[in-house]
Amino acid sequence: MIYAYVVKLNLVSSPLSLRQIEIQMLQLQILRQNSQSVKERLAVKHFAEPQLVDVIISLDDERKRLQLDFDNNQAKVNSVSKEIGVLMSKGQKEEAEVKKQEVSSLKATLQPISEKLGVVEKQLNDELVKLPNLPAAQVPVGKTPADNVVVREGGKKPSLPDGSVPHWDLIRKYDLVDFETGAKITGSGFALFKGRGSKLQRSLVQYFLDFNTAAGYTEYHPPFMVNEASAYGTGQLPDKEGQMYYMPEDKLYMIPTSEVPVTNIYRDEMLKEEQLPIKMTAYSPCFRREAGSFGKDVRGLNRVHQFEKVEIVQIVHPEKSYDVLDEMVHHIEKLLNSLELPYRILRLCGGDMGFASAITYDFEVYSAAQERWLEVSSVSNFETFQSNRMKTRYKDAQGKSQLVHTLNGSSLALPRIIACLLENNQKADGIQLPPVIHAYFGADSIK
Repeated sequence: MIYAYVVKLNLVSSPLSLRQIEIQMLQLQILRQNSQSVKERLAVKHFAEPQLVDVIISLDDERKRLQLDFDNNQAKVNSVSKEIGVLMSKGQKEEAEVKKQEVSSLKATLQPISEKLGVVEKQLNDELVKLPNLPAAQVPVGKTPADNVVVREGGKKPSLPDGSVPHWDLIRKYDLVDFETGAKITGSGFALFKGRGSKLQRSLVQYFLDFNTAAGYTEYHPPFMVNEASAYGTGQLPDKEGQMYYMPEDKLYMIPTSEVPVTNIYRDEMLKEEQLPIKMTAYSPCFRREAGSFGKDVRGLNRVHQFEKVEIVQIVHPEKSYDVLDEMVHHIEKLLNSLELPYRILRLCGGDMGFASAITYDFEVYSAAQERWLEVSSVSNFETFQSNRMKTRYKDAQGKSQLVHTLNGSSLALPRIIACLLENNQKADGIQLPPVIHAYFGADSIK
C-alpha cells in the first residue's frame, strides 16, 4: 500500500527522487510509531535537536493534508471528464462545454496545491536527512572519548632502548618521508613518501589485501571520486560535507574512505537472499579536509589530509549482522596480532559515535615513543541506515523486499600503523620489522 501511494505522489507532484520518498515513508513510520523512544535513542548520541522529530511529524501532517486535497480535486477532474465523454457520445455538446469549463476550473486549483506540496516535501526531506542513525542498545551512555568502554587489550607494550625517539624523528633519520616537500607540492598535511618509506607503505597495503582476500573478501579497486548520490547513500552527506574535498564544476567529492564507493556498488540493487553475505575489500587513498587539533596530535603521521587505507565492507542478512560485526572485529584483531602491535578495542559511547553508525568498535595501537594510544581502525554496523538511503534490498523466502544491513571496518589505516611500527620496533642499529611483512618488504629491517 505504501509503495503504490509513493509512486503516485512522485509522478504527480514531487521534485524528489523515488528513493528519497521511499526513505521518507520508512523513516516516518518509525518516527510516528515510536517518537518518544526515538528521542531517547537520539539523546544517547547527544543529538542537539530532538525537537526535530516533532517538526518532521508536523511537516508530514501538512504533506498528507495537501496530498489529500490534491487527490480529491484530481478525482473530481477524472469524474467530470468521464461525464464529458458520455455527454459528447449522446450529442449533448452544450452540456459537455459546461462540464469542460468545470474541469478547467478544477485543474486550476491543482497547480498551486502541487507547488505547495513540492515545497513541503522538500522541507520534509531536508529535515529527515539531518537525523543520525539511532544507536543500538549495546552502545554505552557517554559524551566524550573518556566515556568509551575498553572491551579488551592484546599484545605486549615494548620496552624501548635508551635514546628512543618518536616516529617523526625516525622518519627523518632513515629518510622515509619528506613532509617539507609534500607541503611545497600541495600544502600542510600532505606527506611525500620516498624510498624505503614508500616501499614499506606498499608492502603493508599488499599484505593487508592478501590477508583480507584469504578470509573470503573480494578485492576491488574503486574510483577515488564519487558523486553526490554515493556520498549521500553512505551518510557522508549532509553530515560531513565540510570535511570532504569537493569539485563544484564536476559535482564530485574526493573519497574520505573506500567504504563510500565500495558500498555504493550495490546502490539501487535488488539482491537475492542467497547472494548474502557480500564481502568486499579495497585499497584507496583517503582525503579529509579536517586535519584535527594542534600540537602532538598532528605531529608526523598522526593526522594528515591524505593517507592510504585498506577497507573491508560486508552487506549481510539483517538477522546476522551482529554476528558479522563480531567476526569483523576478530578479523582485524588477528591482523594486528600478526603485526605484533599492542592494541586495545573500545566500544564507543553514544557521544563519540559517527552520524551513520548504530554501533562502533575502535582499535587503538599503543605508540611507545609517544606513550599514547592511536586509533588505527573503526568497525561499524550501520544496520539499515545506509541501505535505506541506497535502496539496497533483497528478496526473502516469501518474495518480500527487505533492507540489508551494511558494515565496514578499516583493515587497516596506514599512517599510524607505520608510526607505531617504527616507534615500537626501534633498536640501536635500526628498525626491526614484523616477520609477516619481510617477504613483502624484501628485508627484515630498516638499517
